[in-house]
Amino acid sequence: MGFFKQFFADNPHREVDVTQVSDAIADSTHTVVDVREPDEWNEGHIADAVHIPLGDLALRASELPTDKPIYTVCRSGVRSITAIEILDQSGRVGAKSLAGGMIAWADASKPIAR
Repeated sequence: MGFFKQFFADNPHREVDVTQVSDAIADSTHTVVDVREPDEWNEGHIADAVHIPLGDLALRASELPTDKPIYTVCRSGVRSITAIEILDQSGRVGAKSLAGGMIAWADASKPIAR
């Protein structure tokens, strides 16, 4: 079991799957925050996601809308787990990470904006 999976094994509800994120986007119920680096973002991202690289998130968390829960996304789901911890520490408790990140999103043939 990987470090992050082991760390969150007692709280599996910190991750959501592609279907949950896709449904939330369709229903406009959540804010999706992409925490990848600019070059990764430019290669393709989830439409309407907010782009804040992980290294900037602690300083920029206050820029995020407060009217919706947050889903975080990265390439594979590792940085987005770190992002939910940063958001928790910034007072935005309850954010969840897209399990498998953009790799899972692409594997599920979900749309990718460029």
